[in-house]
Amino acid sequence: MDQRDVLAIARLELAALTDELINVVDITRPYSMDYAKQLSKVISKLSPLIGNMIEFSTVDILNRYDWGDEGRWVRQDPGFPDASFLSERIVPNPGIEIKAWFPFATEITARFKDSITMFSDDNIDVALIAWLPEHVIWGKPKIVDTLIVSGRSVAEARDSHYHNPPDYIVFEPEDTSERTSNLQQTNTNGYKFQADKSDIDEAGRLVASWGADARLYSAAKEYQDKLRDLQGKFVYRLDTNYAKIDRIEHAGIESFKTSVLDSYFRGKTIKEWSTALSSNSDSVLVDALSALF
Repeated sequence: MDQRDVLAIARLELAALTDELINVVDITRPYSMDYAKQLSKVISKLSPLIGNMIEFSTVDILNRYDWGDEGRWVRQDPGFPDASFLSERIVPNPGIEIKAWFPFATEITARFKDSITMFSDDNIDVALIAWLPEHVIWGKPKIVDTLIVSGRSVAEARDSHYHNPPDYIVFEPEDTSERTSNLQQTNTNGYKFQADKSDIDEAGRLVASWGADARLYSAAKEYQDKLRDLQGKFVYRLDTNYAKIDRIEHAGIESFKTSVLDSYFRGKTIKEWSTALSSNSDSVLVDALSALF
């Protein structure tokens, strides 16, 4: 067994979670329509908490499989990736970065900022786990669907989508390899050019002087040094929305999102539930919730 075998088995185990209840919390059934209406407006606030609990539970689920003497999955918090397969036989250790998604949210808010250099061995997958309360606004968290893709493919899609110097530049983390593991930096950051404070044409000429591949992203130190020189000569701002998974235009993630939103859950598509629960019309909300009682 090698790292590819471990990840292949893990993908099958996670894919089999569809429709499974995660016994980490149980939201009580509303006792009145007024309570249900209020609950529908705040249920999304539980998403970060339940998302973290699902991440913890995923490691236990992966260890249901009999890995024999090959190793076992452990949760890394803090650390990257979220789940790592500890093994003396399989090196580098396979890993899975876990992102929980609550589909009633306006977008997939989880971020993916890890440097592409973290995926040089192609031994880390990304698992996007979509969940909802089993009765739409109450009950235990229920897995709606799961997507598992190569982490490298997600990092490549992100860098390709965002990086467009001089208008937008992506920076690798500083070299922190000499620090202890809990202090090492793995995250990239995005910066947007401020055209009202700098000359974009002048910046463009500087980038053009780098050669034909000037706009192709690279994590190499030589290229990163050029980006830092560019940032030092012109005004950029840190993009606080950088690397949201919903915005990186990864084909597999986009297809997964569409499939989940179009899937039926308790009599409506998830997109229809999301629209109804966020509606400003009291009658639309009541009609939707009435179908649950």
